[in-house]
Amino acid sequence: MILLVSMLLLVGCSSAPGRYDDFAKCLTNDSVIMYGTTWCVHCQAQKALFEDSFQYINFVDCDKNPQRCTDVGVQGYPTWNINGANYPGELNFYNLSKLSGCNI
Repeated sequence: MILLVSMLLLVGCSSAPGRYDDFAKCLTNDSVIMYGTTWCVHCQAQKALFEDSFQYINFVDCDKNPQRCTDVGVQGYPTWNINGANYPGELNFYNLSKLSGCNI
């Protein structure tokens, strides 16, 4: 019984890599930033697109960092900043890959 409980705990605590981890890490390594908020439905959809791999996206919450968002010219959510240029709205993986040079 103790062995069974120990195995369940180990399995529950291990995390398998996300399907898009490498892509999300590449975006972050290339200084790609997503500006948004937690309440924005389009930001939530963008987050859902990445599934668990969103944890690797460089995300700036504009409710918590309004000046940072203002400084880069964010006017709506989400806004992706790629190579110094802003791209407002939800972006699919094809467009993110094309704009950033990261392969999906």
